[in-house]
Amino acid sequence: MSLEIDLVTIFPSFFDGPLRESILGKAQKKGLIQIRTHNLRDYTHDRHKTVDDKPFGGGPGMVMKPEPIFECVEKIRKKGGWVIVMDPTGEPFTQKMARSLAKKSQIILIAGHYEGVDHRVHGHLADQLISVGDFITMGGEAPALCVVEAISRLVPGVLGNEQSLVEESFETEGLEYPQYTKPQDFRGFLVPEVLLSGHHEKISKWRAQASRQATIKKRPDLKK
Repeated sequence: MSLEIDLVTIFPSFFDGPLRESILGKAQKKGLIQIRTHNLRDYTHDRHKTVDDKPFGGGPGMVMKPEPIFECVEKIRKKGGWVIVMDPTGEPFTQKMARSLAKKSQIILIAGHYEGVDHRVHGHLADQLISVGDFITMGGEAPALCVVEAISRLVPGVLGNEQSLVEESFETEGLEYPQYTKPQDFRGFLVPEVLLSGHHEKISKWRAQASRQATIKKRPDLKK
């Protein structure tokens, strides 16, 4: 059974290119994953297709209305469907979380905009709030796409070489070691000699050490 991902957004065309390209496009053609976009404006009931309004209590900007979001999700949600709102107050997205989500049968990702989403969506519709980092984007579409990519590549059969999932960054205790390919000498920048030695034990030791150094550089607290 394939993984189903539904993207709820006011800008469905944002996803057109990324979803057709590379591994995501191939995985969909193979039927390994199904990705659908849903335009929130199709779930409005006024002639202007209004999806936002002024916040109660005053304040700058606009807030996304709950009605279109509830109606859209209630229509597309299947048994076992997991609803996620992309929101800066959400849980930090991790590889461990991606592995857990990849086992779901259906994931619905709600991409917020403006000053955010009416909080009743958080409290009475969403199963989970996710943040991809402490930075600001134009909306929830780019963060949602990050989640789609991270989850999709963990679905069996999506990647050609399943072993790469085991050895890469964040799947092990440390970051991935540096990688090199031909030419051996590029503008005087040389490939480390140990990688040319053919000595697998020495290569493995060098990679482990390089991985450790990269991890400590990113997370100095691990040096203790």
